[in-house]
Amino acid sequence: MPELPQVPITLEGSKVLHQMFRFDWAAWKTLPATERLALAGEFSEILARWEQGTASTAENAHPNQSALFSQIGHKGDLTLIHFRDSLEDLNRVELELAQSGIYPYLQLVNSYLSVVELGLYESSEKIYAQLSESGFEPGTPEWNTGITEATARTFASLASRLFPSIPPAKYLCFYPMDRKRGEQVNWYTEPMADRRSMMHEHGMIGRRYADSVRQIITGSIGLDDWEWGVDLFAEDPVVFKKLIYEMRFDKVSAVYASFGEFFLSVRVPAASSAKWFEGILA
Repeated sequence: MPELPQVPITLEGSKVLHQMFRFDWAAWKTLPATERLALAGEFSEILARWEQGTASTAENAHPNQSALFSQIGHKGDLTLIHFRDSLEDLNRVELELAQSGIYPYLQLVNSYLSVVELGLYESSEKIYAQLSESGFEPGTPEWNTGITEATARTFASLASRLFPSIPPAKYLCFYPMDRKRGEQVNWYTEPMADRRSMMHEHGMIGRRYADSVRQIITGSIGLDDWEWGVDLFAEDPVVFKKLIYEMRFDKVSAVYASFGEFFLSVRVPAASSAKWFEGILA
């Protein structure tokens, strides 16, 4: 029997773009009040349309939503997150925003591109073994077709997680992360069975917080500078600290994880977004 692949099968869904902006308050305040009101109103209408979400085709019901958040701290003023079916749709969002009247007052200071990802650690080994026992060689068309067929039912059953609505929670915590590949430890050289066991333990911690935190994991290998992005949504921001702190003691995080910057922000619904430009967080 040939050696089985060590790469877990993943399922991919919505394409995701995070945009972090500074707002040019000094230039904004030089505008007449009527002009500020008109520009804020125009942006609110755009955001309301994005926030509502529409299916990109008649064949699917994917939300294709965007949401606005007010950043806390020095890293920026606003965060926009967009969930779409394709990279082209994300680029259309960027272009539409760039043509809006509010855009000259927005300075893009950071962005992150990724795709919603679910790793099938629990079933990958089983699927690989079944295909190998059927005489299929890894990487062949027959092997690839077998994987597609074996995961089709799982893909359909997980559609709401692969193409999620943006949770309506008040607070957002976003951060990128990597698995270490250094001289001391290398996640990618560990046997799949060991990685599966560690990921199971890691996932059990997250499940204990399922009632208070909604977590959306996105993969960004080949798309951005880090390997994954993590979005946490909650009504109480302290739960972010508790969840991430507990995970620090888990082997996956304690030994193999590297983290980027953390961005914490507060939801700004479209209905009250015009007030934000008046310096009011409704």
